[in-house]
Amino acid sequence: MADDLKFSDFTGGERVRIAVLVARMAKRGAGGDGVDISDLQRRVERIERQAARRKKK
Repeated sequence: MADDLKFSDFTGGERVRIAVLVARMAKRGAGGDGVDISDLQRRVERIERQAARRKKK
């Protein structure tokens, strides 16, 4: 998560989406070290960027 963002900066929907994506990352990670989770990480980063833009306004 970006350094200047707090969990309270996210909307309720964003919080739920991040929680689901983190759970999916954990489930994939349980599959082994060779599993790629970069697509899920990019989705979380996109949500973080949206929250950061909204916070700047």
